[in-house]
Amino acid sequence: MSHPALTDPDQLVFSGGGLRCFWQGGFLTRLAQDRAFHPRRITGVSGGALAGAAWLSGNAQRLLEAMCDAFEQRDSNLDLFNADAEGITPHQRLYSQVVADVLDDTAQAKVAEGPRFQILIAHPPKTGLPTLTGTALAAAYEAELHMVNAPHFGWAEKMGLSARLIDANEAARNGRLVDLVSAAAVIPPVFEPPLWDGARVVDGGMADQAPLPDPDEGCTVILLTRRYKRLPEVPSRVYLHPSEETPADKIDFTDPGKLRRTWELGAQDAERLMADGEKAEIVAQ
Repeated sequence: MSHPALTDPDQLVFSGGGLRCFWQGGFLTRLAQDRAFHPRRITGVSGGALAGAAWLSGNAQRLLEAMCDAFEQRDSNLDLFNADAEGITPHQRLYSQVVADVLDDTAQAKVAEGPRFQILIAHPPKTGLPTLTGTALAAAYEAELHMVNAPHFGWAEKMGLSARLIDANEAARNGRLVDLVSAAAVIPPVFEPPLWDGARVVDGGMADQAPLPDPDEGCTVILLTRRYKRLPEVPSRVYLHPSEETPADKIDFTDPGKLRRTWELGAQDAERLMADGEKAEIVAQ
C-alpha cells in the first residue's frame, strides 16, 4: 500500500451502483480492523450516498442488517412499477424507510459534525414530465455506460441534465439528510422524482458515477462498484473496484443473501489490498 491514497486518503468517493454499494461497506468495515481511513472530504452519489452516510455515522453494519431484514419480506420484483396513489413504488418506499431507520437523529448528528460530506444530485430539464424525461435520461446513461465504459461521462448532460453537489453536513444539521440520501438514488421510472429545494431530482449517477469533492485537493480513493475499461490516469487518484462482479444486482430487492455475499466480497477485497498493496487486482490507478 505504497500510494499515499492507500495509506490514508485526503478524499474518499463512494460511487453509485445501487445495491452493489454494499461492497463498499464490507470493504471499509474490514479495512478498519487494521487500517482506518480518515479523509477530510467525502462525496457520494446514488447508492453511494447512503453507503457514505452509513459509514460516516458508524452504521454500515446496521444498514446491511436493516436492508436484509426488509428484503426478507419480499419474494418478487414483479411490482417494480406498481406505484401507489402518491406515485411511490414499493421499491422506493422500502428504500426510503430503510434510509430513515438507519439515518436516525443520532446518525445525523454524527454526520453533521463529521468531515466535509457532499452528495451529488441531478435535475432533469423542466419539461413538465419529470418521470418520462428522467426515464429517457436513464436510457441515455445506460447506453453511455456500456459504450464508453467509464465512470465519468456526459451524454445525459447534453440532453439537459444538470447536477450539483449538496452539503450533506448542513442537510444533517437541518434534519434533512434522510430526504437528501433518498433523493440521491431516484432512478425513473422505478422511483418517482422528488423535490429538493423546489426542483425535481433524479439519480446523480446519471451525471457522474464518481464525483470528486469541491474543492478537489490531495490524494483520493474512489470506491467503484464495478470494473470500467476507461479510467482517467491522475497521479493523485486511486480507483478501487470489486475483484469480481458483485452478487447483488442494482435494484433486485428480494434476496438478502446477495447483499451479504456482496458485503463479504468487499471484506475479502480489503484483505487482498492489505496483503498485496498496489498489486492487488482491485486497484486501478
